[in-house]
Amino acid sequence: MTVADFALQLKTETKKSHTTVENTKFVSSFLRGVVSEESYKQLVANFYFIYRAMEEEFEKYKDSPILGPVHSDVLNRVNNLERDLRYYYGPVWRHHIVPTEQCQRYVNRIREVSDDEPELLIGHHYTRYMGDLSGGQILKNIAEKSLNLKDNEGLWFYEFEGIDDKKAFKEQYRATLNTIPINQSMANAIITEANWAFRLNMFMFDELQGSEAQSLLKILWGLIRPK
Repeated sequence: MTVADFALQLKTETKKSHTTVENTKFVSSFLRGVVSEESYKQLVANFYFIYRAMEEEFEKYKDSPILGPVHSDVLNRVNNLERDLRYYYGPVWRHHIVPTEQCQRYVNRIREVSDDEPELLIGHHYTRYMGDLSGGQILKNIAEKSLNLKDNEGLWFYEFEGIDDKKAFKEQYRATLNTIPINQSMANAIITEANWAFRLNMFMFDELQGSEAQSLLKILWGLIRPK
């Protein structure tokens, strides 16, 4: 049994969540080119923890008739994120990064659904990887200009070296979703999880925005407080 229009359902029924994430202060500021190096570094670190969890869990189910066809190694982000983290934090970057509270919440959810209902991982997979392929180049250009980055350093996260035609890859991805052996009940559960994945992203972005605001307030207080 398959759901022939599953990809369309997934896109349509997460559209509102997608828009909500784009309208968070952190993302809207990013799209305007307003981003600090500190908050961006933490974002890269958070992504590392999220994608490491996602890719480890999908590796467990590489022979699954449902999850196996969805993931491809050319999507893997961990190696590229490690390269970016070395740029931002230096060769011992592993000693300097920790996930934020909302990032850890996100990671915990990925691990939880992997243990309890692994099919729901598709909701997280779709939310992150399709977003990376769709808007990654735009975000890369913004980060490059805003942070004055050169020669792709600090920007490897956005590079999909194994995908020559992103549009064709996304079309094939959607076609695959329409052929995996699930019923409508499972499709609905995956869509619900995808909407929750968008919410988890939103919580993390709001947290980063709050940290950035707190840092600014500390700087301002340092300038105006009595000496």
